[in-house]
Amino acid sequence: MRKIVADEGIEGLYSGLSGSLLGVASTNFAYFYWYSVVRQAYTKWAATGAPPNTSVELSLGAIAGALAQLFTIPVAVITTRQQTQPKGDKKGMIETGREVINSEDGWTGLWRGLRASLVLVVNPSITYGAYSRLREVFFPGRLALKPSEAFFLGALSKSIATLATQPLIVAKVGLQSRPPPARAGVPFKSFQEVMSYIIEHEGYMGLFKGIGPQLLKGVLVQGFLMMTKERVELLFVLLFAYLRTVRQKQLQKAADVVKSRAIPAAEAVLDKAKQSVPIQTR
Repeated sequence: MRKIVADEGIEGLYSGLSGSLLGVASTNFAYFYWYSVVRQAYTKWAATGAPPNTSVELSLGAIAGALAQLFTIPVAVITTRQQTQPKGDKKGMIETGREVINSEDGWTGLWRGLRASLVLVVNPSITYGAYSRLREVFFPGRLALKPSEAFFLGALSKSIATLATQPLIVAKVGLQSRPPPARAGVPFKSFQEVMSYIIEHEGYMGLFKGIGPQLLKGVLVQGFLMMTKERVELLFVLLFAYLRTVRQKQLQKAADVVKSRAIPAAEAVLDKAKQSVPIQTR
């Protein structure tokens, strides 16, 4: 961070912010969308009525993450390029995207590092799997969590996932950014090649470089995400309960109106019938 501030100023810390915001929003939307689709399909197929166990939840999360990556990785590639551009060569998202397309990879360059990203789908799987289990451990039987509790679980689960997948995150960044000067402009071909290069030049600890900012970012993003998610879910539950109550009141009111109109009408018909029937005397 000091090097970035010294070279580019404070604004350098926010390089690629627009792409990063778009990436976070699109990735989370795509993940939750595909997770709901995949989970619903599994529930219909299994037809057991019981909630999926941990291994199934992790598998469903991995499938959803893989599908989300297929649609959102171009944003990640462009954002990574923006964040690693030299100070005098900063470009916008569209210009950076054109630069990627005009490189030797062509359009496929927008999906550079896809294999590493597909492997990294275990990150959200670990995150949400850990969140579910930690919730059972720390807050068993609780249907709703306080904002601070949801933030704590989200931050802790993301920290576990980040520590487990940091080497792959470093390798993916190496694939998507410009090659280092030592490679004379020759891009890496696989994340295994990136990891071998890092180990050779920086040692095994090089695979965990940037772990501090990565943990801080994950803790804040996931903590606030899960805190917001819990609140939104609670609001939806309250909203549906309110709508159900309003609907029941409307139905009851309609029934009362029908009843109030039907009874006098029925009495009038009965009186008319009595009047039309002749009284027989012996």
